[in-house]
Amino acid sequence: MRKKIVTILFLGIVNFIFSQNELPKDYFTNPLEIPLVLSGTFGELRTNHFHAGLDIKTQKVEGHKVLSSADGYVSRINVSLWGYGNALYITHPNGYTTVYGHLQKFSPEIDAYVRKMQYKKESFSIRLYPKPDELIVKKGALIALSGNSGSSGGPHLHYEIRDVKSNILNPMLLGINVPDHKNPTIQNAFAYSKNDSAQVNQSSKNVQLVFSRQYDGDLLANTIYAFGEIGFGINAYDRLDGALNRNGLYSLEMTVNGEKVFQFTVNKFSFDESRFINSYVDYERLITLKQRVQKCFVNHDMNNLSLYKKLDNKGFINVKDSLEYTVSIIAKDFEGNKTRLIIPIKGKKDSIIIPKVVKKTPYFFKANQPNRIKDSVVTVTFPKNIFYEDFYFDYTNIDGIVKLHNSSVPVHKSFRVAFDISNYSEDELKTLHIAKKNKYGKLYYVSTKRKDNTLYTVSKNLGEYTLMSDNVSPTIRALGFKNEQWLTKFTTLKVKIHDKGSGIKTYRGEIDGEWIRMALNPKTGTLTYDFSDKKLEGTLHNLKVVVTDNVNNSTTFTTSFNKKN
Repeated sequence: MRKKIVTILFLGIVNFIFSQNELPKDYFTNPLEIPLVLSGTFGELRTNHFHAGLDIKTQKVEGHKVLSSADGYVSRINVSLWGYGNALYITHPNGYTTVYGHLQKFSPEIDAYVRKMQYKKESFSIRLYPKPDELIVKKGALIALSGNSGSSGGPHLHYEIRDVKSNILNPMLLGINVPDHKNPTIQNAFAYSKNDSAQVNQSSKNVQLVFSRQYDGDLLANTIYAFGEIGFGINAYDRLDGALNRNGLYSLEMTVNGEKVFQFTVNKFSFDESRFINSYVDYERLITLKQRVQKCFVNHDMNNLSLYKKLDNKGFINVKDSLEYTVSIIAKDFEGNKTRLIIPIKGKKDSIIIPKVVKKTPYFFKANQPNRIKDSVVTVTFPKNIFYEDFYFDYTNIDGIVKLHNSSVPVHKSFRVAFDISNYSEDELKTLHIAKKNKYGKLYYVSTKRKDNTLYTVSKNLGEYTLMSDNVSPTIRALGFKNEQWLTKFTTLKVKIHDKGSGIKTYRGEIDGEWIRMALNPKTGTLTYDFSDKKLEGTLHNLKVVVTDNVNNSTTFTTSFNKKN
């Protein structure tokens, strides 16, 4: 009977795979029982990626019922300390998949399945792919409780819809309606010169525009004087009903003298192209001033984002001497609320009094070629096409601190940094690793591997790297109980773990010599075991927790407690 249900439920998949031009508007329902209020919109600008779904507020608390948006089966389960944390993937008969992330816990049936596999593999973090007939769910069925797991900044539900080709779709296109009656806000606008011969107000550097609001609600910029190929960008956000969060735009358009020359719309994209966001925004301004300026032009040949729907002359405007132009930039949200910025331009070929300044170094990198830096200690290898444009690369190695340009240049793919370690003893090498400076100047561990006489790391971030040692083992302490204490009324057992050096790599908990499922909250460093997880035999029990850091320093904590089932 179960196989028959599965057959009927998924017979339509083949028919839908090649007929998804018309999106189903009434197929999916709200995954929560509370009204939809968003803290994050689809395609929103995030660090190194476009936001792949909707972040739905859960009234600042965890534990709201999460419901399946349609009939289907659980096709993937992730339990992770990072990313989406506890996450469910449900595949539906029409070929689409819905994703539910940052969950607190799964429904009893799903949790029993996960628990069985975790104990089998003796691992809390796990990735599972159930068969179509193992975890069938109906539309509106309870699948989980909302939470704050993984790389989440607060309680909410991350919700996605993907098509059969694993493209991520804007859920609002498929009938997930969110009230929005507010126009987007344009905070700043900028003009960019494409090359040294172009200018805006006698400057070949980027120029911030001055504008004011008109009686009809439009924004009008002061007239600029320009010549050559120029482009524009805006720093903007949208607010939806019921929240003060600054969310992303749905669409950005630009017209010149009434003719559309640029359009960017966040309907769908693939994960493979998401990192091109670093070409779409003014990346240097993002790093230096924390402003996300969306460019209405494409100045990098390798940027092939599918989100561009109109791109004449790559969005650049060729301003000629003595001619006048009117540029309109329209920022829209999904409901069609919009804000317009009007920019008058007068073509004027003039002398450039503020030229671009280029700092020249011995290292000039060609973006379409591999590049390499090598000294007596360090070898850095950059494959071709990991940078968006040619530039002079700034490199120094002073007192063991290796400076790889600076973080204001985006890197699209990984490069390799290798340190020669032939002068270190084997004892020293046991705790030696590569570290990188963060924006506050603090060194932190980066994934380090050894090959022969080198330690190396693979990264997508420029900045400062060095070698350092970690000779301090992790710490472990009991939370709320003492050795041999009776824990009759306790429902959970908690310990606190911490490592101030290279960071925690693995942990393992045992009671009476058997592995137990302990959940780690990386935000608080708390390991929690739920006593309902398994039946304990006897009264006196021995707890053992082993924590290992990233250079294999290890600490073992043991204690005893009394508890009757």
